[in-house]
Parts: sequence; structure tokens; C-alpha cells
Amino acid sequence: MRRPIGRVTPILIRSRTCWGNAMLFKTLRLDQSRQVADLGQIFAVMGEGRDRLAHYRGTMRWKTIKGRAYLYRRVGIRDMSLGPRSPETEAIKLAFDQGKATAQSLHDEARRRIEAMAPVNRALGLGRVPVIAARIARRLLDERLLGTSVSIVGTNALFCYEAMAGGHFSNDLAATEDIDLLFDSRMRMQIVSEELSAAGLIGILKSVDRSFERLSGGFRVVNRDNYLVDLIAPMSKKAVRSPPQSLTQAEGDLVAAEIAGLQWRIDAPKVAAMAIDMRGLPVQLHCVDPRSFAVHKLWLSERGDRDPPKRMRDRAQAMAVSHVVRRHLPNLRFDDRSLEALPKALRNRVSELAPDEPGPDADW
Repeated sequence: MRRPIGRVTPILIRSRTCWGNAMLFKTLRLDQSRQVADLGQIFAVMGEGRDRLAHYRGTMRWKTIKGRAYLYRRVGIRDMSLGPRSPETEAIKLAFDQGKATAQSLHDEARRRIEAMAPVNRALGLGRVPVIAARIARRLLDERLLGTSVSIVGTNALFCYEAMAGGHFSNDLAATEDIDLLFDSRMRMQIVSEELSAAGLIGILKSVDRSFERLSGGFRVVNRDNYLVDLIAPMSKKAVRSPPQSLTQAEGDLVAAEIAGLQWRIDAPKVAAMAIDMRGLPVQLHCVDPRSFAVHKLWLSERGDRDPPKRMRDRAQAMAVSHVVRRHLPNLRFDDRSLEALPKALRNRVSELAPDEPGPDADW
């Protein structure tokens, strides 16, 4: 008989991997859950403030031309005239200035409260996402890339899944020194940022850490701490090789490494959750659906061209994520029609991701 859900429920993996019966997932304590819930509410308020500020981007000012005042709005390097000074344009400027000030106040107050909560978050052991990964995610979100043209895949996605499930994967399972960004070229037309168009993705990454440098191959950057960022994309289906996939046409920008087995991840549902970085600050992560992650990792674990240690870790991650989905995310079913993008051969193997019933000696 299963024990009550409120109890800490570590996941035990009985598999051919080297992880044995290691504890790979643990649900949050009550005090941790309460802190995360409070933080989530304030983070949502800050997000609303950020969205409002996006509506009030730029400035409005009066500009005198040939002795007559005109109202201009500047966004980036573009100036747009809103007409000569009149009661109507004065009302437009007043509403803009007041709305922007209100949005800024909402955002800043929420941010101050979040920063005040950070030491408590760290003390409660809630800080999980590597700081550099969190900074990259925030920057990509600011540029409206994360969750549209780009999703986080690989080990960093575990921080999103554990936040959705209300627990933590083991540090060994979630440890990583890189971040993989999956590029969906179908969404390229949504990229409208002038800064991104001029600087490219590599420029955005350098704004996070100036030491990032592009490596040979063009799809990867590394910083002075040897932290890697990879831009990856599905293998092209065209018989004639297409030009390298990149987010922008900026000179020297990253081009995606085309990798087999990623198309179904592009087509899979996407998920998002608030995680907490190692400084105790929240970060929104946008990732591929955890069920797709588990199936992909199972597939990787059996590829002969992959290093044995990586294959063992792939299988452990696949099994751990599938257990967490089945036990803590019952709304995400492995037989859901949304997973029909998976190749039939892989859908037929979903049963391999089902957990065995725990024995009497298992601590569930």
C-alpha cells in the first residue's frame, strides 16, 4: 500500500546503471514548499511589472522643430513623431509617464522583496540552478527568445521538472557544467529585438559574461571557467544541405549544430516553471516536456556512438524523470496524444519507463 503523498518520497532506481539504489528525488519539506509558494506569488507580480514596462519601452519627449514642439517617442534608436503639441498629445505623454512610473514601482518593489527572501531561500536549501545558467536564461527571456525560438534541454531541464513536481533531484543527477539551447528555426520570424539583430546570440551571451568566446565549429561558446553553451537544432530533412541554422544574420554569430533525434523534441509540448538559482533568486525556465526528455534520454542511453559513462547517466536521468512524472505530475500522461510526434518505435517503448512496484524494503 502506498504511503501518504505528504511524506518525503525519494525515487529508487533499480536498473542496470551504476546508480543502484541511490536516492534520486526528494519532495520538499513543508517549510520549503511554503517559501517557494510565497516566492512564486511575488515573482508573478514582478513579471507583471516587467510585462507592463515592455509596453512602455523607450521614452517620450518634446522636440522643437522650426519653432514648433512635437511629441516624439524613442524606442532603441528609432524616433517616431506622435504629432504637434496639443491637449491630446499632452494627455498621451502624461498617461505614458504615469503608466511607466507605476509599472516601474510595481516591478522594483517586488524585486526588493525577492532579494530580501534570497538569504532565506539559500538557508532552506532551495538554491539549485547554477548562477551562470540562470543569468543566461533571464537574458534570453528579456530578449523574448526563451520559450519562443529557444528551449533549454539537457541536464539543466531537470531544475524545471523538479520545480514542477515540488522536489529536488539528487545533486549527482543534476550536476552540469554546460547548458544546451534547442533552436526552433520555425520561430525565427518572431525575433524582433534590434539589439539581438545587431549583436547576435553571441553578443547576448557576452553581455552575461564577457569572457565567452566562440569555439571552432561555431555552435559553442566557453567562458574562463570552462562553462559551455551549445546551440543545437534538429538534423535537416532536405536532401541538399541547407545553410547553417542561426538565430540572426549577425557576423560571427553562433550556428546550430544539427543533431539526429531532436526533431521530435522540437515538436513536443513545452513546459515552464519557476526555479531558484544558487544565489536564492528565482528564474523562469522554459524546457521541452519531461516525458519527451525521458524518452529521448532512454534512446540516447542505447546509442553505440555515445560514451558509456554518458549512456549510464542518460538512463538514470530517463528513469528518474519518468518516475517523477508518474508519481508527482499525474496530469502528464505518457499515453497522451500530444506525444504523437514521437516516432512510433519510441512510443512503443514507453512502458520501459514505468516504475517497478516498490518492494517491502523500499523507502517510498
